[in-house]
Amino acid sequence: MDFEDNLDLEEFLFVDRQCRKCLRTLSLVDHFYKTRPDRGKNVSAYSYTCKQCQVKRNAANRKKKKIWITEYPDW
Repeated sequence: MDFEDNLDLEEFLFVDRQCRKCLRTLSLVDHFYKTRPDRGKNVSAYSYTCKQCQVKRNAANRKKKKIWITEYPDW
């Protein structure tokens, strides 16, 4: 195990980020989703909205009532 690997990991674990939606400052690793799994462990690989806000947004989008046309227009 190299000393450089431990140093990079420690700097990465203690990064905090402010959520754009709720404006709370939270831990980056614990409270934010990665944008893509292959992005690595860069700080830029994580989204800007926290997990709680993301779940609320997804639930609200699924609950939106869709308008279905049950009758064809009379042309």
